[in-house]
Amino acid sequence: MQGFLHKWLLVGLVWLSLGATTKHHPLFISVTEIEHNAKEKSLEVSCKIFTDDFEKTLRAAYNTKIDLLDAKVKPAMDKLVNDYVQKHLQISVDSKPVQLKFIGYERIEEAIYSYYEAANITSVKKIAIMDNILYDYKEQQMGFLHVTVGGKRQSTKLANPEKNVAMEFK
Repeated sequence: MQGFLHKWLLVGLVWLSLGATTKHHPLFISVTEIEHNAKEKSLEVSCKIFTDDFEKTLRAAYNTKIDLLDAKVKPAMDKLVNDYVQKHLQISVDSKPVQLKFIGYERIEEAIYSYYEAANITSVKKIAIMDNILYDYKEQQMGFLHVTVGGKRQSTKLANPEKNVAMEFK
């Protein structure tokens, strides 16, 4: 998953320029990166979600105490993060549903990054994505999607209630 740092740097700079130094951030966004690794024949997926928004959403969705930063409850949080994202992010490659394997999550600055991988993806001609991450939290929620296949990157924005997009790579 090389190259994520420079991609997130741009998002971070935009976020800071929009007033992110205040206690409450003004935007409600998630960012999903999907990259086809032809050598490993896999899809590498990461989801970036603001920590406070994610914790509030998980509390409401699972009616339980949530602390994504407490190492003592990390195994329980792993299950909830995985379950939530799997329900709200679905991917199909060439009209076949993709099974995402949860790798884990970590906090980087103000966000939770969760990581997934899908094996046995030899090629990608068309990718269809359903992404409604945190739509149940804020009406203003937006999802940014960046998909890279064969070194070619396509990006789009989904604004609640939009949740489906398809991209073609030739």
